[in-house]
Amino acid sequence: MLYETKDIQNLDRISRLKLINSICGIRGVHLIGTISPNKICNLAIFSSVVHIGSNPPLLGFVTRPNSEVKRDTYNNILETSYYTINSIEKNMVDRAHQTSGKYDSIISEFDACNIDSNFLNDFPAPFVTESKIKLGLKFVEKLDIKKNNTRLILGKIQLIEIPYSFDKLSNDDFIGVLGLNTYYEAKKIKDLEYVRIHPKI
Repeated sequence: MLYETKDIQNLDRISRLKLINSICGIRGVHLIGTISPNKICNLAIFSSVVHIGSNPPLLGFVTRPNSEVKRDTYNNILETSYYTINSIEKNMVDRAHQTSGKYDSIISEFDACNIDSNFLNDFPAPFVTESKIKLGLKFVEKLDIKKNNTRLILGKIQLIEIPYSFDKLSNDDFIGVLGLNTYYEAKKIKDLEYVRIHPKI
């Protein structure tokens, strides 16, 4: 089936959303934790976390427009500058997915979705206790994407907690999502050497 621009635009909203959200394949999915100035802990699921660079260690994620729907994660980051990115484990997929609901700002998704929070080393944002991989980040900058009024949020990693050496990370440590609500386990295919091209002399 071939979709051209006019075909994509003529799709109903839900069909277009499902198509475009799935077309890039399985993406990593994480829980982002924040805390409001009123000390309400917030937790939300995101499938847009992306590596930006390793020196300095930067990660980014995309947040949707907040003109019609409140965005507690975005607002809390701007007001406090700190947030956490946490892995989702197999036994918590259902509860993690529930954080996508539109809860009132005075309700903590940690409590509403039965997910335990904790604070590490006086870091000012909450982590997910069950997550094997916990990252604490400080807000660096936001890049406005004018075409669709989204924002790329950049943060510098300040803290990492993993249960073992980084070179022991495996496919068992990561969950992926296709579209908005179909979750997958990762499966390793193979290890390949880093490609080095030697110039001809």
